[in-house]
Amino acid sequence: MTPRSGNLSLEELTALVRIGEIDTVIVAFTDMQGRLVGKRVSARLFVEDAAEHGVECCNYLLAVDVEMNTVDGYAMSGWERGYGDMAMIPDFDTLRVVPWLPTTAMVTADLQWLDHSPVVASPRQILKAQLERLSERGLVPFVGTELEFIVFDDSYRQAWAKGYRELTPASDYNIDYALLASTRMEPLLRDIRNSMDAAGMYSEGVKGECNLGQQEIAFRYAHALATCDNHSIYKNGAKEIADAHGKSLTFMAKFNEREGNSCHIHISLRGADGEAVFADATDEHGMSKMFRHFMAGQLAAMRELTLFFAPNINSYKRFVDGSFAPTAVAWGIDNRTCSLRVVGRGHGMRVENRVPGGDVNQYLAVAALIAAGLHGIENELELEDVFVGNAYTGGAERVPSSLREAAALFAESAIAREAFGDEVVEHYLNNAAVELAAYDAAVTDWERIRGFERL
Repeated sequence: MTPRSGNLSLEELTALVRIGEIDTVIVAFTDMQGRLVGKRVSARLFVEDAAEHGVECCNYLLAVDVEMNTVDGYAMSGWERGYGDMAMIPDFDTLRVVPWLPTTAMVTADLQWLDHSPVVASPRQILKAQLERLSERGLVPFVGTELEFIVFDDSYRQAWAKGYRELTPASDYNIDYALLASTRMEPLLRDIRNSMDAAGMYSEGVKGECNLGQQEIAFRYAHALATCDNHSIYKNGAKEIADAHGKSLTFMAKFNEREGNSCHIHISLRGADGEAVFADATDEHGMSKMFRHFMAGQLAAMRELTLFFAPNINSYKRFVDGSFAPTAVAWGIDNRTCSLRVVGRGHGMRVENRVPGGDVNQYLAVAALIAAGLHGIENELELEDVFVGNAYTGGAERVPSSLREAAALFAESAIAREAFGDEVVEHYLNNAAVELAAYDAAVTDWERIRGFERL
């Protein structure tokens, strides 16, 4: 094992199991809702059997709602199909130690049917299909995800018992870039950063954000698949570490009426030889022709693909004018009022998509970014003029304002169906329909407060 890297080969894992330093291997994948799910397997059984054959799990894991209820409407899974198995096949490039869980290792899995065909609607497979399209063009994607969260002094079980009301945030005022109040959280934040480094990631640092108790821990960019794999482990691990500290944290897009949790995604492409294909020093903005086509594709496809950037009812509560969350389908140079912000130069020339919130499924979002970019490149779309000024008031077309609107646009999107296929499109439209039906049936505190006495 490379010192501090946390990454393991199968041979190194086998040696650690033999001397008793690892006794559990978590085999996991990311579900539709962006959650890490899977099994804890005896390390001895893993190295003797599961490493070669994988581990079975019920196919309902890609056909449930957020509360793990079985729901109708999925072609791949249901009562009429008997809720059979699929296989979690370990990707040994992802094998690592899990420092915050004693004597435990983890591996990320790809999902296959029992005939060894891929489960095409699984988030990791959706991204891998887009990576293959890039590879055919000799292009390699590098991605960074900037995930924000809010820390509370209440534990998760205390928060649950309170119905998530009247929680105590870990700061009392806006702590954007502030050090003093953030220091109060530093035991937890430091534990998260160091634990993720020891699990094979590269933590760049942490900063306070605007909402009470809000923080962002940033990680070094990497290949798109590695970044997305790490994102799931970080998100799950941060919650487990917070729980061990007697605290809780949330990544939901909009916890309250203050600033929401974003997940800005940076993406850049390079040639197979490492060439900076997005950069051109002769261009006024340093952008190559390919990058301009890529950006034009982002703009053309954004509204149609927003379902993969904002997958939940709550996601759309973030999109408030003047809140640093985007509302305009526009691009700018280092302009945080736009949904697309171009920054960097040379190999660092990239676009930051500011639409996703902390609740995003990163595999789906990055797959959508690639699909939109390829749409622009393949059709040689021309990029509109750069937006200068305040995009909130600039009159540009708006990002969808609700899950219902985004789902309708996704359903009619030729770009989505060509890039992802009908099976994937229909699978995630059903997920949106399930959430919309549940929300429409719910009676909220807002309704009770307004209507109990006064209506």
